[in-house]
Amino acid sequence: MAYDFSPLKTKIKETEEWLARELSGVRTGRATPTLLDGIKAEAYGTRTPLRDVAAISVEDARTIRIVPWDKELLKPIEKSLVEADLGVGVGSDDQGIRVSFPELTSERRTQLSKIAGDRTEQAKVTLRSHRTDALKALDAAEKEGGMGKDDVARLKAEVQKFIDAGNEALVVMLEKKELEISQ
Repeated sequence: MAYDFSPLKTKIKETEEWLARELSGVRTGRATPTLLDGIKAEAYGTRTPLRDVAAISVEDARTIRIVPWDKELLKPIEKSLVEADLGVGVGSDDQGIRVSFPELTSERRTQLSKIAGDRTEQAKVTLRSHRTDALKALDAAEKEGGMGKDDVARLKAEVQKFIDAGNEALVVMLEKKELEISQ
C-alpha cells in the first residue's frame, strides 16, 4: 500500500514559511520594508496595512521612505509607526515619511539572535509534532492490517528523512538571519 506523504510535505512547507515570516520581522541593522508588514495605519475608518495605502521603498541601507498615495494619511501613518515602537526614528516632510534605523548595539544584536533562535526552536517543535502525527497514522494503518511491519518501518524512515530535511532548512534560515544580524 502506498502512503500519501503530501499532507506531511505541506505541513513542513507551511512551517518553513511561518519561520521565514517570523524571521523577516526580526530587525537587523539594515532597512527592509518587510519590517513594516505588521504595521497598520488608521485609514478611511479602518486599520489598513501600510503597503495598501503607501509606496514603501528603501532609500539607503538605514532608511525606508514611505510615500502615502493620499497625503491626508501622512499623520495616521506616522502615528502608527511611532506606536509600533520599533526602535526607529520617524520623520515626515510634505511628501512622505522617512524611517531611520539606528546602528545596532552588540547587546541588541545578542537579543535579536536569541529571538531568532527561539522562533526557530518553535518551528522545530512544530515539525516534531507533525512527525508524531505521521507516525501515529502509520501505526494506525498497520493495526488496520493495511500494511506490513516492513512497509511501516520503511515509511517511518521516509517520514524521518522529510523531517530531517525540514530541520536542515530551518537551521539554514536561522544561520542566514544570524549573519544579517551580525553585520
